[in-house]
Amino acid sequence: MKLLTVIGARPQIIKAAAISRAVKDLYSDRIEEKILHTGQHYDTGMSQVFFDELGIPQPDYNLGVGSGKHGEQTAKMIVGIEQTLLAEHFDGVILYGDTNSTLAGAVAASKLHIPVYHIEAGLRSFNMAMPEEVNRIVCDQLSTICFAPTQTAVDNLRAEGFMNSAATYPDGRHRKVCNCGDVMYDNSLHFATVAQQRSNIMQQLGIVPGGYVLATVHRDNNTDNPDRLQAILKALTDISRQDNIPVILPLHPRTKKALENANCNHPQETSSSLLRIIPPASFLDITLLEQNAKLVMTDSGGVQKEAFFFEKPCIILRPETEWVEIVQHGAGIIADADYHRIIDAYRRLADHPVRFPHLFGDGHAAEHILQTIIEA
Repeated sequence: MKLLTVIGARPQIIKAAAISRAVKDLYSDRIEEKILHTGQHYDTGMSQVFFDELGIPQPDYNLGVGSGKHGEQTAKMIVGIEQTLLAEHFDGVILYGDTNSTLAGAVAASKLHIPVYHIEAGLRSFNMAMPEEVNRIVCDQLSTICFAPTQTAVDNLRAEGFMNSAATYPDGRHRKVCNCGDVMYDNSLHFATVAQQRSNIMQQLGIVPGGYVLATVHRDNNTDNPDRLQAILKALTDISRQDNIPVILPLHPRTKKALENANCNHPQETSSSLLRIIPPASFLDITLLEQNAKLVMTDSGGVQKEAFFFEKPCIILRPETEWVEIVQHGAGIIADADYHRIIDAYRRLADHPVRFPHLFGDGHAAEHILQTIIEA
Protein backbone atom coordinates (compact mmCIF):
# COMPACT_ATOMS: atom_id res chain seq x y z
CA MET A 1 0.00 0.00 0.00
CA LYS A 2 1.37 3.39 -1.01
CA LEU A 3 0.27 6.46 0.95
CA LEU A 4 0.96 10.15 0.32
CA THR A 5 1.35 12.31 3.42
CA VAL A 6 0.63 15.99 2.75
CA ILE A 7 2.17 18.55 5.10
CA GLY A 8 2.84 22.23 4.84
CA ALA A 9 2.94 23.90 8.25
CA ARG A 10 5.22 23.31 11.19
CA PRO A 11 2.64 21.50 13.40
CA GLN A 12 1.91 19.06 10.57
CA ILE A 13 5.57 18.22 10.19
CA ILE A 14 5.66 17.31 13.87
CA LYS A 15 2.44 15.26 13.68
CA ALA A 16 3.78 13.41 10.64
CA ALA A 17 6.73 12.23 12.71
CA ALA A 18 4.49 9.84 14.64
CA ILE A 19 3.08 8.23 11.49
CA SER A 20 6.46 8.04 9.73
CA ARG A 21 8.02 6.48 12.83
CA ALA A 22 5.28 3.83 13.01
CA VAL A 23 5.61 3.07 9.28
CA LYS A 24 9.35 2.60 9.66
CA ASP A 25 9.25 0.58 12.88
CA LEU A 26 6.11 -1.51 12.45
CA TYR A 27 4.70 -1.39 8.92
CA SER A 28 7.63 -1.10 6.54
CA ASP A 29 6.70 -4.42 4.89
CA ARG A 30 3.10 -3.33 4.25
CA ILE A 31 3.15 0.44 3.75
CA GLU A 32 5.23 2.73 1.55
CA GLU A 33 4.93 6.36 2.58
CA LYS A 34 5.84 9.34 0.44
CA ILE A 35 5.77 12.90 1.73
CA LEU A 36 4.64 16.02 -0.09
CA HIS A 37 5.54 19.37 1.46
CA THR A 38 3.43 22.21 0.08
CA GLY A 39 5.85 24.84 1.35
CA GLN A 40 3.15 26.70 3.29
CA HIS A 41 5.79 27.32 5.96
CA TYR A 42 8.95 27.84 3.97
CA ASP A 43 11.23 29.48 6.52
CA THR A 44 14.16 27.17 7.29
CA GLY A 45 13.82 27.80 11.02
CA MET A 46 10.15 26.90 10.89
CA SER A 47 10.31 23.88 8.61
CA GLN A 48 13.55 22.27 7.47
CA VAL A 49 15.01 22.14 10.95
CA PHE A 50 12.08 19.96 12.03
CA PHE A 51 12.86 17.31 9.43
CA ASP A 52 16.47 17.28 10.60
CA GLU A 53 15.69 17.30 14.32
CA LEU A 54 12.83 14.77 14.35
CA GLY A 55 14.32 12.32 11.89
CA ILE A 56 11.38 12.62 9.48
CA PRO A 57 12.14 11.41 5.95
CA GLN A 58 12.88 14.29 3.59
CA PRO A 59 9.91 15.21 1.38
CA ASP A 60 9.68 13.39 -1.91
CA TYR A 61 7.89 16.43 -3.32
CA ASN A 62 8.13 20.10 -2.37
CA LEU A 63 5.74 22.54 -4.02
CA GLY A 64 7.39 25.66 -2.60
CA VAL A 65 4.10 27.52 -2.54
CA GLY A 66 5.02 30.00 0.20
CA SER A 67 2.72 32.61 1.67
CA GLY A 68 -0.12 34.46 -0.03
CA LYS A 69 -3.83 35.10 0.15
CA HIS A 70 -5.89 32.07 1.13
CA GLY A 71 -7.40 31.52 -2.32
CA GLU A 72 -4.16 31.98 -4.22
CA GLN A 73 -2.18 29.80 -1.85
CA THR A 74 -4.77 27.01 -1.76
CA ALA A 75 -5.19 27.03 -5.54
CA LYS A 76 -1.46 26.58 -6.10
CA MET A 77 -1.44 23.70 -3.64
CA ILE A 78 -4.37 21.95 -5.33
CA VAL A 79 -2.63 22.15 -8.70
CA GLY A 80 0.65 20.77 -7.33
CA ILE A 81 -0.96 17.99 -5.30
CA GLU A 82 -3.14 16.95 -8.24
CA GLN A 83 -0.10 16.74 -10.52
CA THR A 84 1.64 14.51 -8.00
CA LEU A 85 -1.37 12.22 -7.62
CA LEU A 86 -1.69 11.91 -11.40
CA ALA A 87 2.00 11.18 -11.88
CA GLU A 88 2.16 8.30 -9.39
CA HIS A 89 -0.37 5.79 -8.06
CA PHE A 90 -1.37 6.22 -4.43
CA ASP A 91 -3.82 4.16 -2.38
CA GLY A 92 -4.65 6.99 -0.04
CA VAL A 93 -3.74 10.49 1.14
CA ILE A 94 -3.04 11.32 4.81
CA LEU A 95 -3.92 14.83 5.93
CA TYR A 96 -3.43 16.56 9.26
CA GLY A 97 -5.35 19.23 11.11
CA ASP A 98 -6.81 22.35 9.57
CA THR A 99 -4.41 24.32 7.37
CA ASN A 100 -4.75 25.37 3.75
CA SER A 101 -2.53 22.39 2.91
CA THR A 102 -5.17 20.14 4.52
CA LEU A 103 -7.96 21.72 2.49
CA ALA A 104 -5.99 21.50 -0.76
CA GLY A 105 -5.09 17.86 -0.20
CA ALA A 106 -8.70 16.93 0.51
CA VAL A 107 -10.01 18.66 -2.62
CA ALA A 108 -7.31 17.29 -4.93
CA ALA A 109 -7.52 13.69 -3.68
CA SER A 110 -11.32 13.49 -3.54
CA LYS A 111 -11.67 14.80 -7.10
CA LEU A 112 -9.40 11.96 -8.24
CA HIS A 113 -11.34 9.40 -6.16
CA ILE A 114 -8.37 8.66 -3.90
CA PRO A 115 -9.28 7.84 -0.26
CA VAL A 116 -8.69 10.70 2.17
CA TYR A 117 -7.58 9.94 5.74
CA HIS A 118 -7.99 12.95 8.04
CA ILE A 119 -6.04 12.90 11.28
CA GLU A 120 -7.51 15.25 13.93
CA ALA A 121 -11.00 14.97 12.47
CA GLY A 122 -14.03 16.23 14.37
CA LEU A 123 -12.41 19.20 16.09
CA ARG A 124 -14.70 22.21 16.24
CA SER A 125 -14.31 25.73 17.60
CA PHE A 126 -17.74 26.63 16.13
CA ASN A 127 -16.26 29.92 14.98
CA MET A 128 -16.76 30.14 11.23
CA ALA A 129 -14.66 33.30 11.11
CA MET A 130 -11.60 31.12 11.65
CA PRO A 131 -10.05 29.88 8.37
CA GLU A 132 -9.01 26.75 10.25
CA GLU A 133 -12.63 25.94 11.12
CA VAL A 134 -13.63 26.09 7.45
CA ASN A 135 -10.69 23.90 6.45
CA ARG A 136 -11.35 21.18 9.03
CA ILE A 137 -15.08 20.99 8.25
CA VAL A 138 -14.50 20.66 4.50
CA CYS A 139 -11.79 18.05 5.01
CA ASP A 140 -14.00 15.98 7.31
CA GLN A 141 -16.78 16.01 4.72
CA LEU A 142 -14.43 14.74 2.01
CA SER A 143 -12.67 12.12 4.13
CA THR A 144 -13.09 8.39 3.74
CA ILE A 145 -11.92 7.80 7.31
CA CYS A 146 -12.12 10.49 9.98
CA PHE A 147 -9.56 9.80 12.70
CA ALA A 148 -10.86 11.61 15.79
CA PRO A 149 -8.35 12.20 18.62
CA THR A 150 -10.89 12.39 21.46
CA GLN A 151 -14.40 11.35 22.39
CA THR A 152 -15.51 14.96 22.10
CA ALA A 153 -14.37 14.98 18.46
CA VAL A 154 -16.34 11.78 17.86
CA ASP A 155 -19.41 13.38 19.47
CA ASN A 156 -19.05 16.41 17.19
CA LEU A 157 -19.04 14.17 14.12
CA ARG A 158 -22.02 12.24 15.43
CA ALA A 159 -23.95 15.47 15.95
CA GLU A 160 -23.22 16.42 12.34
CA GLY A 161 -24.60 13.14 11.01
CA PHE A 162 -21.35 11.38 10.17
CA MET A 163 -22.34 8.15 11.90
CA ASN A 164 -25.41 7.57 9.73
CA SER A 165 -24.23 9.30 6.57
CA ALA A 166 -25.42 7.80 3.28
CA ALA A 167 -22.31 9.05 1.48
CA THR A 168 -20.73 6.37 -0.70
CA TYR A 169 -17.29 6.70 -2.25
CA PRO A 170 -16.35 5.56 -5.78
CA ASP A 171 -14.79 2.33 -4.46
CA GLY A 172 -18.05 1.47 -2.69
CA ARG A 173 -16.84 2.36 0.78
CA HIS A 174 -18.82 4.39 3.28
CA ARG A 175 -17.34 7.01 5.55
CA LYS A 176 -15.84 5.69 8.77
CA VAL A 177 -15.15 7.44 12.08
CA CYS A 178 -12.48 6.14 14.47
CA ASN A 179 -11.49 7.34 17.94
CA CYS A 180 -7.78 6.63 17.59
CA GLY A 181 -6.22 8.92 20.18
CA ASP A 182 -3.89 11.81 19.47
CA VAL A 183 -0.66 11.42 17.49
CA MET A 184 0.78 14.36 19.38
CA TYR A 185 0.46 12.41 22.61
CA ASP A 186 2.52 9.70 20.89
CA ASN A 187 5.12 12.31 20.04
CA SER A 188 5.15 13.89 23.47
CA LEU A 189 5.87 10.54 25.09
CA HIS A 190 8.53 9.70 22.52
CA PHE A 191 10.35 13.03 22.39
CA ALA A 192 10.15 14.06 26.05
CA THR A 193 13.19 11.99 26.92
CA VAL A 194 14.97 12.95 23.70
CA ALA A 195 14.49 16.63 24.53
CA GLN A 196 15.92 16.16 28.02
CA GLN A 197 19.01 14.55 26.50
CA ARG A 198 19.59 16.84 23.51
CA SER A 199 18.23 20.30 24.32
CA ASN A 200 20.22 22.81 26.36
CA ILE A 201 17.73 25.68 25.95
CA MET A 202 17.19 26.07 29.68
CA GLN A 203 20.90 26.45 30.35
CA GLN A 204 21.13 28.96 27.50
CA LEU A 205 18.31 31.03 28.97
CA GLY A 206 19.42 30.61 32.58
CA ILE A 207 16.03 29.34 33.78
CA VAL A 208 15.06 26.54 36.15
CA PRO A 209 12.17 24.03 36.23
CA GLY A 210 8.97 25.63 37.50
CA GLY A 211 10.59 29.04 37.52
CA TYR A 212 9.20 30.60 34.35
CA VAL A 213 6.11 30.98 32.16
CA LEU A 214 6.13 29.93 28.50
CA ALA A 215 4.10 32.02 26.02
CA THR A 216 3.48 31.66 22.28
CA VAL A 217 1.49 33.99 19.99
CA HIS A 218 1.06 33.40 16.27
CA ARG A 219 -2.59 33.37 15.12
CA ASP A 220 -3.50 36.07 12.65
CA ASN A 221 -6.45 37.39 14.67
CA ASN A 222 -3.91 38.28 17.37
CA THR A 223 -0.92 39.30 15.26
CA ASP A 224 -2.90 41.33 12.72
CA ASN A 225 -4.79 43.33 15.32
CA PRO A 226 -2.48 45.82 17.09
CA ASP A 227 -4.90 46.31 19.99
CA ARG A 228 -5.11 42.58 20.70
CA LEU A 229 -1.37 42.11 20.38
CA GLN A 230 -0.64 45.05 22.66
CA ALA A 231 -3.08 43.74 25.30
CA ILE A 232 -1.38 40.34 25.31
CA LEU A 233 2.11 41.85 25.53
CA LYS A 234 1.06 44.18 28.34
CA ALA A 235 -0.37 41.23 30.29
CA LEU A 236 2.82 39.22 29.80
CA THR A 237 4.93 42.17 30.87
CA ASP A 238 2.89 42.90 33.99
CA ILE A 239 2.76 39.23 35.04
CA SER A 240 6.53 38.94 34.74
CA ARG A 241 7.07 42.12 36.74
CA GLN A 242 4.43 41.55 39.43
CA ASP A 243 5.47 37.95 40.11
CA ASN A 244 9.15 38.49 39.39
CA ILE A 245 9.05 35.51 37.05
CA PRO A 246 10.60 35.21 33.57
CA VAL A 247 8.12 34.92 30.70
CA ILE A 248 9.73 33.20 27.73
CA LEU A 249 8.25 34.22 24.35
CA PRO A 250 9.65 32.47 21.25
CA LEU A 251 8.80 35.05 18.58
CA HIS A 252 7.00 33.56 15.59
CA PRO A 253 7.96 35.27 12.27
CA ARG A 254 4.35 36.43 11.80
CA THR A 255 4.34 38.03 15.24
CA LYS A 256 7.67 39.74 14.65
CA LYS A 257 6.46 41.14 11.33
CA ALA A 258 3.22 42.33 12.91
CA LEU A 259 5.11 44.15 15.64
CA GLU A 260 7.28 45.88 13.07
CA ASN A 261 4.38 46.80 10.75
CA ALA A 262 2.15 48.11 13.54
CA ASN A 263 4.97 49.96 15.29
CA CYS A 264 4.03 48.17 18.49
CA ASN A 265 6.36 48.41 21.42
CA HIS A 266 8.74 45.53 21.01
CA PRO A 267 8.70 43.43 24.19
CA GLN A 268 12.45 43.82 24.54
CA GLU A 269 11.89 47.56 24.83
CA THR A 270 9.37 47.35 27.66
CA SER A 271 10.15 48.13 31.27
CA SER A 272 10.23 44.46 32.25
CA SER A 273 13.51 42.73 31.58
CA LEU A 274 11.85 39.47 32.66
CA LEU A 275 9.85 39.27 29.40
CA ARG A 276 12.38 37.32 27.39
CA ILE A 277 12.22 37.17 23.58
CA ILE A 278 13.91 34.29 21.79
CA PRO A 279 13.90 33.19 18.12
CA PRO A 280 11.43 30.46 17.02
CA ALA A 281 12.23 27.43 19.15
CA SER A 282 12.98 24.01 17.71
CA PHE A 283 10.59 21.20 18.54
CA LEU A 284 12.93 19.67 21.12
CA ASP A 285 13.55 23.06 22.70
CA ILE A 286 9.85 23.89 22.92
CA THR A 287 9.17 20.40 24.28
CA LEU A 288 11.67 20.92 27.07
CA LEU A 289 10.30 24.40 27.79
CA GLU A 290 6.77 22.99 28.01
CA GLN A 291 7.85 20.16 30.32
CA ASN A 292 9.46 22.52 32.81
CA ALA A 293 7.27 25.64 32.72
CA LYS A 294 5.17 26.73 35.67
CA LEU A 295 2.37 27.63 33.29
CA VAL A 296 1.79 28.02 29.54
CA MET A 297 0.03 30.86 27.71
CA THR A 298 -0.75 30.34 24.02
CA ASP A 299 -3.07 30.82 21.05
CA SER A 300 -1.81 27.56 19.52
CA GLY A 301 -4.06 24.51 19.61
CA GLY A 302 -1.05 22.21 19.56
CA VAL A 303 0.70 23.92 22.44
CA GLN A 304 -2.53 23.78 24.48
CA LYS A 305 -2.49 19.99 24.17
CA GLU A 306 1.21 19.63 24.82
CA ALA A 307 0.84 21.68 27.99
CA PHE A 308 -1.90 19.26 29.06
CA PHE A 309 0.26 16.23 28.21
CA PHE A 310 3.00 17.61 30.47
CA GLU A 311 0.44 18.54 33.18
CA LYS A 312 0.91 22.29 32.90
CA PRO A 313 -1.99 24.74 33.33
CA CYS A 314 -2.73 26.73 30.17
CA ILE A 315 -4.12 30.20 29.49
CA ILE A 316 -5.74 30.21 26.04
CA LEU A 317 -5.23 33.49 24.18
CA ARG A 318 -8.21 32.95 21.89
CA PRO A 319 -11.99 33.47 22.20
CA GLU A 320 -12.57 29.71 21.91
CA THR A 321 -10.76 26.40 21.64
CA GLU A 322 -11.35 23.18 19.73
CA TRP A 323 -9.77 21.33 22.67
CA VAL A 324 -12.75 21.90 24.95
CA GLU A 325 -11.76 18.99 27.22
CA ILE A 326 -8.87 21.03 28.57
CA VAL A 327 -11.22 23.80 29.68
CA GLN A 328 -13.93 21.44 30.93
CA HIS A 329 -11.45 19.76 33.27
CA GLY A 330 -10.15 23.07 34.61
CA ALA A 331 -6.68 22.64 33.14
CA GLY A 332 -7.11 25.63 30.85
CA ILE A 333 -8.89 28.98 30.90
CA ILE A 334 -10.00 30.91 27.82
CA ALA A 335 -8.82 34.50 28.30
CA ASP A 336 -8.80 35.68 24.67
CA ALA A 337 -6.68 38.83 24.18
CA ASP A 338 -8.30 40.56 27.14
CA TYR A 339 -5.74 42.03 29.52
CA HIS A 340 -7.85 41.66 32.66
CA ARG A 341 -9.00 38.12 31.81
CA ILE A 342 -5.38 37.06 31.19
CA ILE A 343 -4.27 38.46 34.55
CA ASP A 344 -7.22 36.82 36.33
CA ALA A 345 -6.62 33.47 34.60
CA TYR A 346 -2.98 33.55 35.62
CA ARG A 347 -3.90 34.13 39.26
CA ARG A 348 -6.46 31.29 39.22
CA LEU A 349 -4.18 28.74 37.55
CA ALA A 350 -0.94 29.69 39.26
CA ASP A 351 -2.38 29.50 42.76
CA HIS A 352 -4.64 26.41 42.62
CA PRO A 353 -4.02 22.69 41.96
CA VAL A 354 -5.15 21.36 38.57
CA ARG A 355 -6.16 17.83 37.48
CA PHE A 356 -4.97 16.23 34.23
CA PRO A 357 -7.01 13.09 33.44
CA HIS A 358 -6.07 10.86 30.49
CA LEU A 359 -8.13 12.11 27.56
CA PHE A 360 -6.00 11.68 24.45
CA GLY A 361 -5.54 7.96 23.96
CA ASP A 362 -2.92 5.42 24.94
CA GLY A 363 0.14 6.82 23.19
CA HIS A 364 -0.22 4.46 20.21
CA ALA A 365 -2.49 6.53 17.97
CA ALA A 366 -0.22 6.18 14.92
CA GLU A 367 -0.36 2.39 15.15
CA HIS A 368 -4.15 2.41 15.46
CA ILE A 369 -4.42 4.73 12.43
CA LEU A 370 -2.20 2.65 10.16
CA GLN A 371 -3.82 -0.63 11.17
CA THR A 372 -7.26 0.82 10.45
CA ILE A 373 -6.12 2.03 7.01
CA ILE A 374 -4.71 -1.40 6.18
CA GLU A 375 -7.90 -3.17 7.22
CA ALA A 376 -10.29 -0.72 5.54
